Amino acid sequence: MIRFRLKELIADKGFQENRRVTLDEVSRETGIHRTTLSKIANQRGYNTTTEILDKLCMYFDVELQEVAQFVEDPEGQN
Repeated sequence: MIRFRLKELIADKGFQENRRVTLDEVSRETGIHRTTLSKIANQRGYNTTTEILDKLCMYFDVELQEVAQFVEDPEGQN
């Protein structure tokens, strides 16, 4: 399963810049709809596009593996 690290990236950016970073700000800066960002952050197993991953990588200035990572599903769970 792919796990998105959006919440962690937002928290890290806020800490580094000593301010609160919101989904609304990320949405405004990236052009990604706020609902999509919310689903990425909160919905287990959400499926998104490479275009959105690209925008998140550029916004947070990180490599893809910082935005999304593969984690094995515990046996019997989806």
